[in-house]
Amino acid sequence: MAVTRRKFLALGAGSAAAAAGLTGCGSRSSLGASDELSMWCWTGSVNDDLIAQAEKGIAGTSKKLSMTRIGGDYKTKVLTSLAGKSLVPDIIGINDDVATYFPNADQFHDLNELGADKLKGDFLEWKWKLGITPDNKMMAFPMDTGPTALFYRRDIFEKAGLPTEPADVAAAAPDWERYIEVGKKAKQAVPGSAITDNITSVFLYALAQLPQRFMTSDGQYLADGDHIRKAWDLAVRVVKEGLSANAQDGSTDANAVVTNGRLVAFVGAVWWAQLGPKNAAPKTKGLWRVTPAPGGAGNRGGSFLAITKYCKDPEAAFAFISWLESSKNQAQSFLDPVLFPSTPASYTDSRLAAPDPFFGGQQIVDVFADSAKKYPGAYFSPYDTIIGDALKAELVNIEIGSKTSDEAWRDAQHQIDRELTRAGAI
Repeated sequence: MAVTRRKFLALGAGSAAAAAGLTGCGSRSSLGASDELSMWCWTGSVNDDLIAQAEKGIAGTSKKLSMTRIGGDYKTKVLTSLAGKSLVPDIIGINDDVATYFPNADQFHDLNELGADKLKGDFLEWKWKLGITPDNKMMAFPMDTGPTALFYRRDIFEKAGLPTEPADVAAAAPDWERYIEVGKKAKQAVPGSAITDNITSVFLYALAQLPQRFMTSDGQYLADGDHIRKAWDLAVRVVKEGLSANAQDGSTDANAVVTNGRLVAFVGAVWWAQLGPKNAAPKTKGLWRVTPAPGGAGNRGGSFLAITKYCKDPEAAFAFISWLESSKNQAQSFLDPVLFPSTPASYTDSRLAAPDPFFGGQQIVDVFADSAKKYPGAYFSPYDTIIGDALKAELVNIEIGSKTSDEAWRDAQHQIDRELTRAGAI
């Protein structure tokens, strides 16, 4: 399955436009009053105190911010607004699916033309590259990241006779093979113990450590390659060893396996600390620890900001986003709403480096900072969502027992072929 670079980009633009309905007419206008810069983001994507400051006035400009938090299907609402070319926000937040916006890059400013290139050295190199289109246009400015690590229950590990201190656990489980062995020992001591919530988590976090994903930047299809099959087989093995809690995403069991103590270890992104144990199992405060993930550094998640072509004052908009995402302000955004910085200078900020009582007083930021800096980076294509959704759906079929691994792999590849054909990619 292969695509030429020209066809990949041209048909990608056409399919993305069709999917979003980008054929609408209407006057080109931005949203909000003439002295305001309008911004759309989703709940939990920015620090409220910083936004409140900008709403009073953006330093060095004559503009103030007008912020709207969009609920529901955020991406669809953004693309619908762009399709109409009227009442478009000046600034928009973009999630980690930034590459799916690349075919519509002509609707956004090239941030290098506004001075972004002068700030490149302040950010993680791999994060910076993710906001750059295949034709070298900087469409999206870095916000947060999602470095990964291994979360584990110290008390359960102690009961199982396993190492308990972070450095010792990392030494005992440097790779996924030995992580499985650790999980088996924990299960022997505490029956029912699991080291992942479900099969897709193992696959996605193994994938998040790789320097290649589903496609190359020139459109070569890679998702039937050995590196993807290896991550697939790893996920299947964890299930066959009985180490998955089989708590599928979105189910009532997703939080329950953390609350009831069944999930005793988990390779997850930094944001899982809040969404997982702190939210679902507050009574386990002091029992959790964090250490480098088996298999190496990885990243899952992280957002961006983009300035639309309809922006009333692109220079003022860039002044705002570069201020909001400065190392000082990214450190503040880590405290609330727990957005891990893409600016390495933030990692030594005293607000991040403080011991975390929930994790027994451990300075967990050090673990995630190391992961963020060591992550190799990987290319994300406009079609990653199509490919990833098909693979995840078939992995679930394996876990619930409706298909064998080989059957699910074959069906996933067939589904991807159909979807990419429909999108005009092959």
